[in-house]
Amino acid sequence: MSDSKPKARPLSPHLQIYRPMLSTAMSIFHRITGVALALGMIGLAWWFTAASVSDAYFGFVQGFFYHWFGRLILFGFTWALIHHMLGGFRHFIWDTGRGFELKTVEWLVRANLFGSILLTILIWVIGYGVRA
Repeated sequence: MSDSKPKARPLSPHLQIYRPMLSTAMSIFHRITGVALALGMIGLAWWFTAASVSDAYFGFVQGFFYHWFGRLILFGFTWALIHHMLGGFRHFIWDTGRGFELKTVEWLVRANLFGSILLTILIWVIGYGVRA
């Protein structure tokens, strides 16, 4: 039997080693928006179902979505849709083997965040403009 100590095994990376980056948060948001979109489909199915049931029930569902809370849900759904779509474009660029330089990654992540906010506001402004 040998009295030598076994070699120390390498530690796996963890949060204390890596510096948090915006791209890390955006990766998490991409997953969250995917779940939000799946849950938002329940609202869309509710709306379609109400349209097929009766005018009164459809009016009730429309009233819910016209209420400030319903509009907040729709605004969040719109943002999640745009954010997830732009994140998909970002991942598509990465799938082509481009955009892996740190500056480019940070630019794409910031463009995704600010673009999703701006496009969501623009869509809602246009929507209210057409409605009026």
